Amino acid sequence: MATHLVTGAGAGIGAALARRLHERGDQLVLTARNRERAESLADSFPGARVVVADLADPASLERTVEPALADVDRLDSVQHVAGVVDLAPVASIATAELREQIDVNLVSPAILTRMVLPAVRRARGLVLFVNSSAGLNASADWAAYAASKFGLRALADSLRAEELEHGVRVTTVFPSRTATAMQEKVHEQEGRVYDPSHWLTADTVVDTILHVLDLPASATIPEVVVRPLVPRPGT
Repeated sequence: MATHLVTGAGAGIGAALARRLHERGDQLVLTARNRERAESLADSFPGARVVVADLADPASLERTVEPALADVDRLDSVQHVAGVVDLAPVASIATAELREQIDVNLVSPAILTRMVLPAVRRARGLVLFVNSSAGLNASADWAAYAASKFGLRALADSLRAEELEHGVRVTTVFPSRTATAMQEKVHEQEGRVYDPSHWLTADTVVDTILHVLDLPASATIPEVVVRPLVPRPGT
């Protein structure tokens, strides 16, 4: 039975991924930002191990996550899906919003990866980062989010080069806009009408993730971009 660590399983792409992995009988290790969310995830995914981990407070992860996962010997994959976004121009971005996006989207994935890397090495597993099209091109008002995602791509690139000798595969998935609650929030901040039919579904992104995950151990996909069939302005 394969074991996967998934962040962001409470909503959106992360929830869809956790559901699909759970349905096929894989073992899940899920992170939750607080005890209330942890209880909800435990109810949604019977048999999963749920660890309280506040990704907005990277310094706390060594106290909360590292001891909780000390007995995890092997991880077939680490799926970094959790993310936050707040749009603002550089001229007026709040320090707290900038800090949160960098911490949740970049710093915490780096720390979590460091913590569990021995278990991933033992399984010759996969570390997968769900990035964003904003990690490839930055637009006005997206500076904080895009900076965190550009950094996440660099983290993945370095990790890929470092872990090749250990048989660890590293993949970055760059989805375009996806119909999730986060995207609804973005549309609200942009002052645009939200129509989920215009965008990718979470399950389409998960199809891509599972394709990467299920490749033979002799093959890897370093990066993959997923976009709607007919791109629309602003995608």
